[in-house]
Amino acid sequence: MTEKRVVITEMGTTAYPDPCKNIFSRFFTYFKGIEVTDNCMVNVYPIGEDFYACTETNYITKIDPDSLETLKKVDLCDYLSVNGLTAHPHIEADGTVYNIGNCFGKNMCLAYNIVKIPPAQKDKSDPIEKSKVIVQLPSSERFKPSYIHSFGMTEDHFVFVETPVKINLLKFLTNWTIWGTNYMDCFETNEMMGTWFHLATKDPAAYISQRYRTSSFNMFHHINTYQDQGFIVVDLCCWKGHEFVYNYLYLANLRQDWEEVKKAAMKAPQPEVRRYVLPLDLPPEDQGKNMVSLPYTTATAVLRSDGTVFLEPEVLFSGPRQAFEFPQINYSLCSGRNYSYAYGLGLNHFIPDRICKLNVRTKETWIWQEPDSYPSEPLFVQTPDSTEEDDGVLLSVVVKPGAELRPSFLLILDARDLKEVARAEVHAIIPVTLHGMYKP
Repeated sequence: MTEKRVVITEMGTTAYPDPCKNIFSRFFTYFKGIEVTDNCMVNVYPIGEDFYACTETNYITKIDPDSLETLKKVDLCDYLSVNGLTAHPHIEADGTVYNIGNCFGKNMCLAYNIVKIPPAQKDKSDPIEKSKVIVQLPSSERFKPSYIHSFGMTEDHFVFVETPVKINLLKFLTNWTIWGTNYMDCFETNEMMGTWFHLATKDPAAYISQRYRTSSFNMFHHINTYQDQGFIVVDLCCWKGHEFVYNYLYLANLRQDWEEVKKAAMKAPQPEVRRYVLPLDLPPEDQGKNMVSLPYTTATAVLRSDGTVFLEPEVLFSGPRQAFEFPQINYSLCSGRNYSYAYGLGLNHFIPDRICKLNVRTKETWIWQEPDSYPSEPLFVQTPDSTEEDDGVLLSVVVKPGAELRPSFLLILDARDLKEVARAEVHAIIPVTLHGMYKP
């Protein structure tokens, strides 16, 4: 506001150059470090006894959970060898936080570091100061890391899905730093790469060099990951093909009339909820055979002569231009374990107009929908002391643009059948949110 211009480049918005700086002075800033966004508007999660807002860069912001006042900006590069971390960490029952981000590995090659932040300390010290890298995963391309939005974690393993959507580091250091373009200008896709699954053990943390590969897809959100009878089951919200879905989400596209939005969505990668199964035991005599023996899935995994395991998924949900996205589960009860239910937003040609429940065993679905209403990510809140997976409620902030008096409300749904329990209407417009958390 003070500068009266965009001063930090965001995902699809370029900062206006400082009129006092020419191209040479902007080039010189490269040697002092690249200025990245600290606009922490993607998610909120706890570290120790504190709460932090985050985005996908190296900055997180400590907030007051009651007043939502910002308290402190933290640069994770001061503590960890990462260029940034995802906005979707995994958090264990004791408060231990795990996350992943890209980094410079051996011989200046790009790699991916999984980091661990310990729970609240008895001496009241800051857990972030004791955070550490526990394992490093290789990148398939030396100077082009894949875009990471989330990762999977079982009780014993980490799962990282390396997609063909790449960040061109050379473009990032030149086009963005010197010429003043944005993050989206630095993305490209590798049409020949396919998609790779990387595994690492959790304790002790170690990379598993076995290669798992499948056909190309985009992916932002893991639903859940668990281990069963010598297999790792990975459930994902996927977008078919190698083209980056974000290319279709510019405001210029979404502000067109509804028929034009639908035409653009027809050209975009199509969404599916998929289940992939990775065998941990790979007998050489099983080469060329499907090694998945779990009775409840049709996903396959075939060991090829080059040692690669090629994966084919089971499709859990698919509808024409209908996406199941922003997934949630009963995290405290089911994260890293076999489960039945997932909750998410239903995207109709990219527009969130419904809340969905999916039974991943039977593929049965439930829907909440109301005309001219646009919900946000549904947060599952478990009934206290309950042991039933779907015994709880869903919380979602719903925007209703046509309602002049009460254009927004907090919707509360019964998680069993998605019937409305209550709503709290407000006389204000609440921005559509991305992700969040429930704090008792």
